[in-house]
Amino acid sequence: MFLTYAIVGTGGIGGYYGGCLAKAGHPVHFLLHSDYEYVLKNGLKIDSVNGDFHLKNVSAYKNSQDMPKCDVVLVCLKTIQNHILPSILKPLLHEKTVVVLVQNGMGMEQELSEQLPSTSIVGATAFICTTKVGPGHIHHAEYGALTLAKHCGDCDEIVRQIASDFENASVNVSVFDDLNSVRWKKLVWNIPYNGLTVVLNAATDTLTNNPDSRKLVIDLMNEVVSAGRTCGAKISDSFIDKMITMTENMTPYSPSMKLDYDARRPMEIQTMFTNPISIAKAQGFEMRKTEMLEQQLRFLEKVAKSI
Repeated sequence: MFLTYAIVGTGGIGGYYGGCLAKAGHPVHFLLHSDYEYVLKNGLKIDSVNGDFHLKNVSAYKNSQDMPKCDVVLVCLKTIQNHILPSILKPLLHEKTVVVLVQNGMGMEQELSEQLPSTSIVGATAFICTTKVGPGHIHHAEYGALTLAKHCGDCDEIVRQIASDFENASVNVSVFDDLNSVRWKKLVWNIPYNGLTVVLNAATDTLTNNPDSRKLVIDLMNEVVSAGRTCGAKISDSFIDKMITMTENMTPYSPSMKLDYDARRPMEIQTMFTNPISIAKAQGFEMRKTEMLEQQLRFLEKVAKSI
């Protein structure tokens, strides 16, 4: 099976994963916004810990209506743009297209399946340190593994082929049948580190190495694990230690929410904080520390908008 790919959101995540697929010879069509003219003329440059490369001839588009229908659409937009996602996706879909949401948080797959009920949807989490540092220029500092889990649709064979294509492109991929657990496990890292880097104005290394902030990180992680388990997620007792160790070995990093806040862009508070809090509350679990962090983030976002 030979799959064609569309990348919706060619930032740090989409640029890197789409770039890896294209470098390996897979047909990839990139949807861009502000970088369209630059990438069309100059291509896409990836500086990666796994080896730098430059895609000189990129299939770049400014509008999804100009793109071909594709077998797989990797959605790498920030979730704050999901309200326009159905209109972007419709021109790209044929009856067997699989939409893969490489996004942070919870609730995105359910929302999209209600809007596009006949579409096969897969959730994906990326454990990666990657940033867009300039027009058509991606910096990949560390890690890069993808985890895939189906939400709906008859797409098991295609999901296996997606995993194979990424492996062929030197990207490690795991496929699970439990999207709920996959989403909650990513939140174990995302909630403390995305939230606290903003509220405490500190990078991942400072949060991990300072004893006071480290305790706060671990307390939040424990709360997320408890909430996830209440909601049926399978998370091992050793998972928090694994996340802390990985962060200790990570190059000092400012995650996406911190970058958005510093650039005075809207933050993904709804999907990364509000949705999990509401889902856990519906099952009888109060995420009190996470809710306090959510309120602080909403306050800081409103203040930033008023400046």
